[in-house]
Amino acid sequence: MNPNIAPDIFAVLPREKAFYFFTSIGNYTGVNASSLNEFAEKIREVNVKSLEFHLNRGDFEKWLTEVLQDTEIAEEIRKLKRLNLAGDDLRNHLCETVSRRLEHSKSPL
Repeated sequence: MNPNIAPDIFAVLPREKAFYFFTSIGNYTGVNASSLNEFAEKIREVNVKSLEFHLNRGDFEKWLTEVLQDTEIAEEIRKLKRLNLAGDDLRNHLCETVSRRLEHSKSPL
């Protein structure tokens, strides 16, 4: 495994540390992710309003940094925020960013 990868990037987290997708405060979508792999799957299917909500609040970066301890992908997500993406453009960029990180993490140095 690549030593430059955050220690918890492949971890399956307990329920209390999972990422919970909301479309606004108090409006839970019923979707959550307990790992980066699952996060990659869920961003493909969750309501795009949820992606916009969490990106604008900085929730993705916070979860990736504080829970998965992966500052590299958190910074990549932060860069997406500056592009002011919305809708399917946002979904596509998020999917690409997370998929690229997962692939990079699996490859040897």
